[in-house]
Parts: sequence; structure tokens; C-alpha cells
Amino acid sequence: FMTLTPEERAGCYFADKKLSLAITPYFFNLIDRDDPNCPIRKQVIPRAGEMQISAEEQLDSLGEDEHSPVPGLVHRYPDRVLFLVTDRCAAYCRYCTRSRLVSNAQDYNFHPEFEQGLRYIEAHPEVRDVLLSGGDPLLLSDKKLEHLLSRLRAIKHVEFIRIGSRIPVFLPQRITPELCEVLKRYGPIWMSIHMNHPKEATAEVRDAMERLSFAGVLLRGVNDDPEVMKALVHRLLRMRVRPYYLYQMDLITGGSHFKVDVRKGLEIIQALRGHTTGYAVPQFVIDAPGGGGKVPMNPDYLERITDDEVVFRNYEGRIFRYPLKSTPLPQENAAPTEAPAELPQIVP
Repeated sequence: FMTLTPEERAGCYFADKKLSLAITPYFFNLIDRDDPNCPIRKQVIPRAGEMQISAEEQLDSLGEDEHSPVPGLVHRYPDRVLFLVTDRCAAYCRYCTRSRLVSNAQDYNFHPEFEQGLRYIEAHPEVRDVLLSGGDPLLLSDKKLEHLLSRLRAIKHVEFIRIGSRIPVFLPQRITPELCEVLKRYGPIWMSIHMNHPKEATAEVRDAMERLSFAGVLLRGVNDDPEVMKALVHRLLRMRVRPYYLYQMDLITGGSHFKVDVRKGLEIIQALRGHTTGYAVPQFVIDAPGGGGKVPMNPDYLERITDDEVVFRNYEGRIFRYPLKSTPLPQENAAPTEAPAELPQIVP
């Protein structure tokens, strides 16, 4: 269906040893087949760079396995768990954090254990928040998804249920009225949608994403440009979607050709802050290698803090001071400390 570059052809031959090659017909039709640098193309068609492994890269770059008390469940934060319910996706992002297990190209042999995960959650009352992920949970049938959601809703201490998905972007046709009824029945369900470039924000996606959250990854040659990012977040807001996280790419094996300098991410946030509404500015984060959790990265607006004041810059670079101590006014300008002897009468 398209002519591959030599670099892409080499990547495709290697794909079955790292992360399977799969693209939905809908998403494939967003690719500019005449442009090897098309940002949609780069995300889903393997390239030879995936064969190059750097010393700092890791199979399990976020240390999920060491925080996994039962298969398919990651309990890193005190009050929430990550519940991996499938190893399949509708299409495979070439920078996937879980490429070790998703699609099983690396013989990781991950098999979701719903019952073990549910029993663990039931036995741990500190767990208030469950994030369903994988793979993509929305690839499950409506019946399987309803079973999971009903079991979770029956656990009294589970207050929040979230779903992480790329399906509305890869396969918006999956967001059927029947699926929406399931989500509504066990709601509120919070959904985080992964989107990286304005070309992904189509009319079909708009129709599928009415009340959904958003997260994306900073990728070299895809969205590492302030104007591209501004176009993306503005399209999302017009869809009633709130940009939430912008991720620095995880240290996955074979991902160095996608890596963007963190300073570029800070530059993008600085180009958004003050130049568009605050609703459009995501939080730029690094998911700390080895399992340290998400850590926000912010442009350096703070100049210094003393006992007397905070000195900081605004988005234009202008310096401002916020006093931390109160300075009494001169006595002649001071407000009266006692009420007058006679108050004026108030007539209704």
C-alpha cells in the first residue's frame, strides 16, 4: 500500500523481534505516503533505529515488574494501582513503554489474570483508584469490559476508575453507543487518551471524544515544535478535551531516535504559558526511570526566595516581587484601629 524507505524496510524485518507491526486502516489513511517524515508515519512504521540499543535504555524502563504483587497489577503509588488487562493494541506505537510485553513479540508471555488482580484490590482497602491499561482495554469486548467494571464498582473502597486508551485515535469507530452505555452504567469513568499530533485530531476522533482526558509523548520529528504543540492543544480544547500530560519519552530499548532534549520540552511549555489559555497547557513530566513516578518539569520562573520576598519572572521575562512580610503604613496613613464612638444610623 506504500513504498517503504530502506530504513523503514529494515525496521519492518526487525519488528517481530521487538514489537509487532500493526496499523488500523483508519489510522493508515492519515499517513502522507509521499512524505517519509510524516508525523503519523513515524509513529507506527518501524525504522532501523529500533535496532540500536543505548546503554541507559531498559526493557522495563519504569520498573513496573518490581512493583507487581500479582501478574498484571502494578502497585507503585500508595492509593492506586495499574491493572494491565490485555497485551494487545489496535495499532502499535513504535515508542511503546511496554514493548516488552505488548504484542508478545519478545516472548514475554504476559497473560492477564483478572481474578488475581481483582482479589488483590479487594484485599487492599488503601486502593482507592484503579487505572485499566495494557495493551488497550477498549479492545476487550463490551461484555468483558462490563464484567471488569462491575466487579470494580462492587469493591466499596474503590472510588475512581480510569481507562488509558489510544483506541479513540486509532479506531474511533470502536466508541459505539453500546460501549458508551457500559461506561455510563459504571461511571464516572475517567479516560486518558493518548494523542501526539494535530493530524490525529480528525472529525471522527472529535465525535468519539466528548468527555475524555489527554496525554501525549514528546517525539523528535513528530511534535517537538511549539507551533505544532499549540495547534494540537487548541484542537483538543475545541473537542472539549483537556490537555493533561506531555511526557518526556521513556527510556525504552531502541527508542533513542525518538528522544527529544528535555530543554526542548521546557521551551514548548514556555511558548504555551501566557500565550494561550491555561486550560491548553499540559503538565510536562518525566516518568522517573526505575519506578520513581511522574515528576513535573517546569520552566524556571522562580528567581529566588528570601525571608522577605519571592522574586519571579512572568512569561514575558519581566521580573516581579511578591512580599512575604507585611510593612506597616506610616501612622498618618494607617487605618483606624478603634471604631468611632457613634456609628451613623442606617435607615432602611
